[in-house]
Amino acid sequence: MWREFWNIYWKRLIGAAAGLFFGFIYLAAGFWDMLFVALLVYAGYWVGKLKEQGALPVVPWQRIWQTVMDRFRPFR
Repeated sequence: MWREFWNIYWKRLIGAAAGLFFGFIYLAAGFWDMLFVALLVYAGYWVGKLKEQGALPVVPWQRIWQTVMDRFRPFR
């Protein structure tokens, strides 16, 4: 059962584990509370889910770069 779950949702699990890991780092530093840790875990899960669905890149860097260069190019 666990192997099937891992084979299907491994990217989501890795993302959630990474979020949990970074959440514990921030929690140990003493600046953040548990709500922020939950936000990090959810963000890791969300990125893992997007990678699993093949909806990459999460941030469309090429489109953003093209928009910035079109608007702010000093010499056209």
